[in-house]
Amino acid sequence: MNGDRRGWSRCLLAGAVFAVCMAGTTLPTPLYPLYQEEFGFSELTVTVVYAVYAFGVIGALLLAGNASDVVGRRPVLFAGLVCAAASAVCFLLASGLGWLYTGRLLSGLSAGLFTGAATAYVMELAPPGGGSRATFVATAATMGGLGCGPLLAGLLAEYAPGPLTLPFAVHLVLVASSAAVLWRLPETVRDRRPPSAVRPQRPALPAPVRPVFGPAATASFAGFALFGVFTSVSPAFLAHSLHVEDHAVSGLVVALAFFASTAGQLAVGPVGTARSLQVGCAGLLAGLALLAGALYREQLALVVLSALVGGAGQGLAFRAGLAAVAQASPEDQRAAVISTLFVVAYAGISVPVIGVGLLVGPLGLEGAGLVFIACMAVLVCAAAGYLLRRPVRAGD
Repeated sequence: MNGDRRGWSRCLLAGAVFAVCMAGTTLPTPLYPLYQEEFGFSELTVTVVYAVYAFGVIGALLLAGNASDVVGRRPVLFAGLVCAAASAVCFLLASGLGWLYTGRLLSGLSAGLFTGAATAYVMELAPPGGGSRATFVATAATMGGLGCGPLLAGLLAEYAPGPLTLPFAVHLVLVASSAAVLWRLPETVRDRRPPSAVRPQRPALPAPVRPVFGPAATASFAGFALFGVFTSVSPAFLAHSLHVEDHAVSGLVVALAFFASTAGQLAVGPVGTARSLQVGCAGLLAGLALLAGALYREQLALVVLSALVGGAGQGLAFRAGLAAVAQASPEDQRAAVISTLFVVAYAGISVPVIGVGLLVGPLGLEGAGLVFIACMAVLVCAAAGYLLRRPVRAGD
């Protein structure tokens, strides 16, 4: 009993460290309008600054996705915390766009280092038989942390002094506290090798996975693209089109999408993996439709509903797709296949978001958003149509 209690305590502490790191990646979200005023850049630049983060994540996943299997979980997580702290320092010292680009890149590297290593660490620290609960801890830490970032920054920016400095100073304190917690947690990898043994990971897609991977990757791409637009463009839409200049409200709207995703991932158990991909695609389509209505009618209520419905759909589709892909993968290639799925998902955060930024000039924010929604709806419909013809079986 004491061993189980100690195991769950360690699991939850590791989850808290995970959440702190992920919160730092979305911390600048409600502050972008302030940076636009401070440095005088366009909406396209906002989307590029945001997308640089995804390039950092993808680079870390491809170059060091298996590093924690080689050198141990804790060294990789400490490296991730160093990148998170360096990112916060860049934002604290920001006097131009170069600082923002560097800070976002370091933030992406931090998330890329944490994504696989922290998920595995949380699950390995849990007591025997606690795999399902540990998976939820890792999921909640990821999406909960991503949601807490804009909420924290929005509240501090609205109700405390130094809106462009205090959020990052607070995050630095949290990162330092997380490093102290991580220092006291045990290593879970027993057969550790020197860093020279780390090799870049190549995307892998063995034949048994391909029928499942297509719809799972398409839904993941669209779901992460929806999050990308929410976290990069929605603060400007709320401020300019809806005249919502309260940074706390802006942060809350973005946070709701991530919190809804956590709820959607929780629902995969009762709904089942086989149906969750289909239901998740339906939720994504409904969220996109609500976002289109919000852009067309300029109504805050529709923006909030879009965050809730689209976020829940993303959570259902992504966790179900991840589970289906993992089950279909050969054991010796599972990590590489999952990394490939994450690369596709994070590409969804960067490529469409930059496309929206390019279209803002000729079409305006609302027009660019509607084009994005139409493109993502086509992708989700393609994935849903495939799933209706060839539904994922529970054992796949």
